[in-house]
Formats: sequence, structure tokens, C-alpha cells
Amino acid sequence: MNTTSPTSVQELAAALRDSTGTVAVRGSGARQRWGAPGAPADLVVDMSGMNRVVEHAVGDLVVTVEAGALLDALQASIGVHRQWLALDPPTRGTVGGMLATADSGPRRLRFGTPRDLLLGVTVVLADGTIARSGGKVVKNVAGYDLGKLFTGAYGTLGVIATATLRLHPMFVARRVVSVDTARPWSLVREVLRSAATPTAIDYDGTTLHVLIESSEAGVDAQAEGVAALTGGATGGLPSGFGDRPAGNDAMLLKLTYRLSALDDVLAAVRECASDPPLRAHAGSGVLWAALTPDADVLARLRAVVAAYDGAAVVVDAPDAFKQTVDVWGSVRGLELMRRIKAQFDPEGRMNRGRFVGDI
Repeated sequence: MNTTSPTSVQELAAALRDSTGTVAVRGSGARQRWGAPGAPADLVVDMSGMNRVVEHAVGDLVVTVEAGALLDALQASIGVHRQWLALDPPTRGTVGGMLATADSGPRRLRFGTPRDLLLGVTVVLADGTIARSGGKVVKNVAGYDLGKLFTGAYGTLGVIATATLRLHPMFVARRVVSVDTARPWSLVREVLRSAATPTAIDYDGTTLHVLIESSEAGVDAQAEGVAALTGGATGGLPSGFGDRPAGNDAMLLKLTYRLSALDDVLAAVRECASDPPLRAHAGSGVLWAALTPDADVLARLRAVVAAYDGAAVVVDAPDAFKQTVDVWGSVRGLELMRRIKAQFDPEGRMNRGRFVGDI
């Protein structure tokens, strides 16, 4: 296995153009174990050398950054101007890794996911072709929105080289309304129906936390309204807010479902383990759970969330377990995905086997 560490888009293109065999893409390694195990790589592309902020248009609230830049370093750079990229995945890592896995955190309720904040992208395909779409277009791949295709594709279509992202002004003030509950959905529903505009609604298995971020003038009024509605108490951001559950050799699951199914999905997870570590983005229909690896438990939970138009993905687990199950489960549009894969990477070289359907 060889490794290449490009420091520019042109070097990245040359490395792929001159390579043969399978290719794996690596940033900080924070999400390297996510997804299916994949095939062994003949070439590893280390993106850590492409870590610069290319341009920060402060007045336009737009930044262009290389994919190997660490998210925390980017936030520090733009934070000098009281701006931030409104994405808060607890797994930090690189911008490219966040985009490739479509990773997001609890603030997705207000700001959306990486796809929503991505304005433009430069990618390099397996044959060395450089393609761009969105902001500052030089060359497009006709008919495709590259940003949406490459976000969440786990590097199986090519390498994200640079990304242009929409920024937001930093908030001045923050309040958190917290209330203990075993069945949070009714409270979540009332908050979502109210005049409040929470940044996030997070549930840690015991307590529901409603995060409100705004101006000093507006934050207290909103917090008081949510506290009156839920019977909660107002305070600061709790320790571990938005963190994901973890456990030694655990099966880390990401469950999605209709919002109104929150209590039913929680009950199903709790039936699989005693006091399981879990975290729900309660206003976004996402629940993370860390359970003992068990194929029967996985099948049971998949059946539950499928009834609510959802899915259960094994984001991480011991390799031995991953080899025995389909970590992605049933996916709509698989044949279309395979046709797109064949067009962008006809030899199947890029991150082979990491994505759905062994793509």
C-alpha cells in the first residue's frame, strides 16, 4: 500500500491520474471506521496537506476551504470575524470528512446538514479529472450537482478537494431549557409548534434540552416561553451536549424516523438493552444508540424504524461484526446510485465497498 500527500488540487489530480488499483481517502482519520469495511487500498490519499482557507469573503458570509482543513481550525479562523460554519458534529475531524459522511450535530434543526450549507465544490475523479460546480464555476459535469452527489457518498465517487460554504454570524446570547422526561415527544411537539426558534432540541435519555441562541434581547423571552410550556428550568449548556453515545466495542447505530415516532423508537431501543447509551436530535428525527453488537437486535430495530419511514445504519462496530451484517440496510434508489458510481468511477477504484450496496 502506497500513500500520497498532495498539497494542491493539481498534485491530487496527478496522483490519481498516475495511480492504478483501489484508492482510499483519509483526512484526520476521525471517521475512518465509519461505513462498511471496504476493500484493501493500493493507494491512500492523505488530505492533511490540503488544509488552507482559500478565501473568506467576510461581507458575503462565504468561505472556500481545502478539504483537509480541520473543522476546529476553520471555526477559529473565521471566528475572528464573529462568523461560524453552523455545523457541529461531535466527531470533529476535517471539513472533507464531514462532507463525505454528511455528518452533522444537534444544530441541524435550525441550520440543516452539510448539503444545506455547501455552495460549491471542487472534486477530483479517479482518472485525475478536476470538476467544479456551484460557486465560481470553471468546469461543470453537465447535469449533476456535484456538491449534493459527493456529500454523503463516503468518497466513492472521487475526492472532495475544496468546498465553498455559507457562514452565519455568531450568536450573542444562549440559554438552555432542560426538563426531565422519559417520553419527550409531546414536549418536543409543543416547542416546535410554539413561537420559539430553538437552535437544537437534544435528548440524552433522561433530560430534554432545548437550546436557544439569539440576541440578548430575544433569548430570555424565548427561554421563558419554552420553560413555561415544558415546565423546564433555564440554565447554561450542559456538559456533553450533543455528544454521541459510546461504549467499548459497541454497535453505534444511527436511527432515522418520522418525528412523531420518537417515543416509540426510544421504547424499542430500551427494549434491546438496560439503560442503553443514547442521544436523540429530538427535533430532527435522528437517534444515536450504542448497543452490544447483535444481528437480531439490528434486524428488530430496522423493522421498527422502517414502519416510520426510517432506517437504521451501523455507523461503527467491531470489524468482525461488520463483516457479518449489511451495515447500511435496505436503501431506496440503489440502482440509480450504481449507475452514478459507474459514470464517475467506472473501474470502481474509489473507496471500494465503503458505501451502500458494496459500492
